Amino acid sequence: MTDDRTDGELVAAGNRGDQEALEALYWRHRDWVYGQAFRCCGDRSDAQDIVQQVFVYFFGKFPGLMLRCEVRTLLYPVIRHRAVDLTRERQRRDATASELRIQGQAPEHRRLDAVSDTVAVLPADQRDVVLMRFEEGRNLAEIAARLGVPLGTVKSRLHNALRKLRRAI
Repeated sequence: MTDDRTDGELVAAGNRGDQEALEALYWRHRDWVYGQAFRCCGDRSDAQDIVQQVFVYFFGKFPGLMLRCEVRTLLYPVIRHRAVDLTRERQRRDATASELRIQGQAPEHRRLDAVSDTVAVLPADQRDVVLMRFEEGRNLAEIAARLGVPLGTVKSRLHNALRKLRRAI
């Protein structure tokens, strides 16, 4: 489907209920979203799932979406977060399966598993900050830049996540 309108014009039309405008946005950006998703997760089926999730999220913003940047700039963090969530979920399932195979773990391993399980149930924004800080070894400024949020937001997310972890453990 070809539509000569700009993304801004399509978004405005979508806000007015024009389904053809939303469809044009989908067809215009679908392949790009798929390519980004595939780069993030490396699996065709997962990339297709991410495409669906991204556009469900995007179209859920209508009516009322105020486009302040390029559509792809809006969609990229959603793609990345969906891919990270999908990868973590798969790792969690794989870890659970191998955990069932392992009998008689040492107490230290059980404690580490409890920490991993607790981190897994943190809200996604807090979990991302904790993992980037402690698993990837990034400093707070790097995390802020990578997530595209202010440094103070990263600090508060980390503080709240660590408070929840302390309580849970």
